[in-house]
Amino acid sequence: MSRLKQLSKFKLTLSVLTIGLLFLPFVTDSRSMLIMLTKIFIFAVFAMSYDLLLGYTGIVSFGHAMFFGIGAYTVAICLKAFGPSIPVLLLAVVITIIFTAIVSFLVGLLTLRLKAHFFAMLTLAVAALFLVAAEKWRSLTMGNDGFTFVIPEILRDRVTFYIVALVFMVIVFLFLERFTQSPMGRVLQAIRENEPRVESLGYRVMHYKITANVIAGVVAGLAGILYAMSLRFVNTAVFATELTLDALLITIIGGVGTLFGAIVGAALIEYARHGLMDLASVHWIFERWVILLGTVFILVVMFFPKGIVGTTQSWWVKRQMNKVNKLKPKPPAKNKNFTQDVG
Repeated sequence: MSRLKQLSKFKLTLSVLTIGLLFLPFVTDSRSMLIMLTKIFIFAVFAMSYDLLLGYTGIVSFGHAMFFGIGAYTVAICLKAFGPSIPVLLLAVVITIIFTAIVSFLVGLLTLRLKAHFFAMLTLAVAALFLVAAEKWRSLTMGNDGFTFVIPEILRDRVTFYIVALVFMVIVFLFLERFTQSPMGRVLQAIRENEPRVESLGYRVMHYKITANVIAGVVAGLAGILYAMSLRFVNTAVFATELTLDALLITIIGGVGTLFGAIVGAALIEYARHGLMDLASVHWIFERWVILLGTVFILVVMFFPKGIVGTTQSWWVKRQMNKVNKLKPKPPAKNKNFTQDVG
């Protein structure tokens, strides 16, 4: 019963937070804040897709940015070639879903049979192939120089795009939470804990791992669409390994295997990055803001070993257990005189 109460309180808190974020653009007219929050929503979705692999299935991938890049380039090329309209945007979404599903299925089929570190290295190699292909195919991608494109008129307003990004993040969060709590999600978590035992019980481990890889790839591709549309520009940087490392860092700092930790981690990293960059113009000591940002990350990992959300959950569970133990009736004290008489 207490578990249900905690869950309802958590959902109520999320609902209040979402409503507050929805009305935020009508309270403040800060353009920079809307841009920063929009970026947080997009990278939170990207990190949630990575958390499905790392936190719930135990798969470490260094090539997750290839799906992000596929989505970014697909929407950019479609809108530039066929014009900035909603039907073209929907076509780009469908192509992204199909293409990322196929690529993630093939990559999973070819690599998920390998051990963890071999799989990570091979995904890095596959992502590098996409990066090289994007740089060489200049007639389509313009290489590292990139190209700009026009998005549909209804999404050019920053407030509208902010709301779309927020709603998309909430939908993805609810979908992935439902998925991870489903029987398939439970099997994925069992694979993370003890893969040989799950296989010995008769489960087709490869089937479940490939499914997780496909879902994570599709979600990452959709995040790439929003990212490219927020910038209205795309280049080969969307395939860079740094993006995968950002997703990994967000997941670790927020809390591996929590989903909500991806949102917290994205907010912390983006806010710290923008804050330190702004301070660089105030004092010379903040010019090396990357070093200071690294210091912040080290401190977070030291004091929150399970991530911010994971450590907070552990602390809360421990506190509740202590309360339960205090409420338990104490066993009656033994009568020492009686014991001595019996002896």
